[in-house]
Amino acid sequence: MSGRVRREEAVDVVWSGDWVAERLGVALEGDGELQELLGLALRRNPKRAHLLVSNVLGKHVPQRPSVVYGAGYGLGERVRALLGADDARRAVVLGYAETATGLGHAVADGLRDAPYLHSTRRPVAGVAQAGGFEEAHSHATSHLLLPEDPELLAGGAEASTLVLVDDEFSTGNTVLNTIRALHASHPRERYVIVALVDMRSAGDRDRLTAFAAEIGARVDLVTRSSGTVTLPEGVLERGQALVAAQEAEQAGRAGEAVEGVAPVTRVALDWPPEVPDGGRHGFTPAHRATLEAALPGMAERIAGALDSDVRRVLVLGFEELMYAPLRLGTALEAVLGEGGAEVRYSTTTRSPVLAVDDPGYAIRTRLVFPAHDDPADGPGDRYAYNVAGAGFDAVVAVVDSTADTPELHAPDGLLARLAAHTGQVLLAVVPSYTPTPLQEPAVLPEPLRGPDFSSYAPEDVGWLLQDLSHTELEAPTEEREEAIQSGGAHYAESLPVEYQPSAEYQALFTAALDASAARIARAVGTVTETVLAERGPRPVLVSLARAGTPVGVLMRHWARHRHGLDLPHYAISIVRGRGIDATALRWLAAHHDPADVVFVDGWTGKGAITRELAAAIEEFEASGGPGGSAGPAGSAGPAGSASPVGFNPEIAVLADPGGCVRTYGTREDFLIPSACLNSTVSGLISRTVLRADLVGPDDFHGAKFYRELAGSDVSGDFLAAVTARFDEVAEQVEAETKELLAADRAPTWEGWAAVERISEEYGIHDVNLVKPGVGETTRVLLRRVPWKILAKREAGPDLTHIRLLAGQRGVPVEEVDDLPYSCVGLIHPRFTRGATGADGKAVQGA
Repeated sequence: MSGRVRREEAVDVVWSGDWVAERLGVALEGDGELQELLGLALRRNPKRAHLLVSNVLGKHVPQRPSVVYGAGYGLGERVRALLGADDARRAVVLGYAETATGLGHAVADGLRDAPYLHSTRRPVAGVAQAGGFEEAHSHATSHLLLPEDPELLAGGAEASTLVLVDDEFSTGNTVLNTIRALHASHPRERYVIVALVDMRSAGDRDRLTAFAAEIGARVDLVTRSSGTVTLPEGVLERGQALVAAQEAEQAGRAGEAVEGVAPVTRVALDWPPEVPDGGRHGFTPAHRATLEAALPGMAERIAGALDSDVRRVLVLGFEELMYAPLRLGTALEAVLGEGGAEVRYSTTTRSPVLAVDDPGYAIRTRLVFPAHDDPADGPGDRYAYNVAGAGFDAVVAVVDSTADTPELHAPDGLLARLAAHTGQVLLAVVPSYTPTPLQEPAVLPEPLRGPDFSSYAPEDVGWLLQDLSHTELEAPTEEREEAIQSGGAHYAESLPVEYQPSAEYQALFTAALDASAARIARAVGTVTETVLAERGPRPVLVSLARAGTPVGVLMRHWARHRHGLDLPHYAISIVRGRGIDATALRWLAAHHDPADVVFVDGWTGKGAITRELAAAIEEFEASGGPGGSAGPAGSAGPAGSASPVGFNPEIAVLADPGGCVRTYGTREDFLIPSACLNSTVSGLISRTVLRADLVGPDDFHGAKFYRELAGSDVSGDFLAAVTARFDEVAEQVEAETKELLAADRAPTWEGWAAVERISEEYGIHDVNLVKPGVGETTRVLLRRVPWKILAKREAGPDLTHIRLLAGQRGVPVEEVDDLPYSCVGLIHPRFTRGATGADGKAVQGA
């Protein structure tokens, strides 16, 4: 025996929720065993003050492993009886990290033949995300679903039942949101929700019935016990104040003296290499059978490493790693029980909970130590509850190999903290499982930011591009046009010589900006508010470089100015005929939930890019998403099985004169000053470049940063002029947004029909040479070889710069009626070098 003082287990005469109930008026009411299953504690959480502490979950309260495992296994047997043996065999069980990973696994065991998956907060490089969700009341909200088998969660008419397991069913928000998200991509006919306790209010109970009707599926609930928690008014604030007072009092006490530190011994488990450490990537019945056969031998190895006189042993798991130590605990319980020794089981946790050494409080003691698995959300404290002072002669700490780090063994690490409160510490390491079929993922580049790339502030946009500033890419406009139309080159393989505006044209831009700043601000506000209403609460703006980038920056400024939101914003390349930058999509999927991504562009013409993006996203998803092959540079990869990555191909634009999208600021075709210039109004960035000798399969598309044009840069002036009008247009934006959200905004594709008609009427026979709208016509005059301009009769000052450019290049402007746009630019349909303008002669000095 270690000789250390041991606290004897008290007889259950005091409920471990009395302390909180007496001080805050929290009441727990329910069936007969509810108070045996649950105690109460307080936590440092701004969303929920109280914590229901389970006595049979094995997270915060050490419990016999057989009791913990039996609680989950028994629920699984009830689900099996509910479904029937055949349907139970075909079910899939999903548990929630971190608290319910072991419980969910035990439920899957109770179904006997069901595969198991649990959500995780640990991203794994190279593993495609099959979904994700938020847990509203949690201290750490982001959950990932990372199955090795992408078909594990597949739905459909013949799909298996999905069984979702959490430790408690309180409001039901987390589970119902998960079902809603998975049902949208993988519908199925039946779901079963499993929890140890059902603590919903009457209103929340009605929601489940309504939810099942909403999605058109059967939703069953299986729980061990039920009841309600009554929270008096102001309990959150009073709970926070109580926690602060208790922590201040505890901080003022002197630390307890420790007489020596126990040794730490590593024990070799010989864990079967083919068995995953848990359900992070899926756990099959075959894995279960292999583990069951190996458990007795591993328990014997642990028992052999323990001192001969130990009578009370704790098997301590690690955060999401709950099932492996639980099963090691049940096996060790069988071995040591023959000699009369007791085995208990619990795990460490990320959740900060107040500890109060009182029999009427569920968390008596707390050990604090630094995270030791290099978590994706950064370093922070971790906790082990009810371990110190519990009289354990030995502690068997079980971690996975990812967490067997120097931080684990540090003087302030978990092992040292444990060693101060027990006579012996054993360390058992389970090898972290990495799905074998996956190839080593390519290291994705990081976004470029100003001032090193672009004149925009670094927080305004991250460019998912590579810097080709030192590569000679420019070619004379006539040479490019001849090569493009002859099929000898793609327009994205070179750049036009950057247009330098005359003093007259620069003055025209300034005047246009002064005249239209409020109009632009109103459209920016309307499209941003529409996006926040339909794609909120925190969309990720991804502008289509480069015309979409000034709009994305302005939308970001509106969200910050009006709502205090700091929205992420990136710029990505899309090339007509070549698709979207798949490497950039993989980067986005690795850093954000693809469902949050909102693509942004400046305006629509005939809708070619709208169609291009939809086709590119469909191809990207079919290729396996971020885990699939990139295919040739710039392509979305070969067709294959569908991926549930979830990028939404809809585009939000400032102006939609072509009627091509449903999210827009206006459908008027007017002068957007950013269309008047090239790089000097777009952060000094060129149009994007895609050329096989410059862009590899894992590279971003390229672009140039024209640092030498800094003296002519008006990008900041454009932003300042528009943002200065935000407050002025706020009321108009509010009214227009409400009207738009209630309106039928389905695309009409009116512009596409007009372009087809014009192409035939003018003998062009190629819609790619017809560029409708003020923005696209401006591009024709700046970058291509224009043939003629069609101007809507009495279009007014919106076309002043168009007429000026056309005059400089000797291009006729034809006044027409019955045009859905203010103007249309026609590229010369049969171009050979020198055939600029109607007379076939190039205009000098253009």
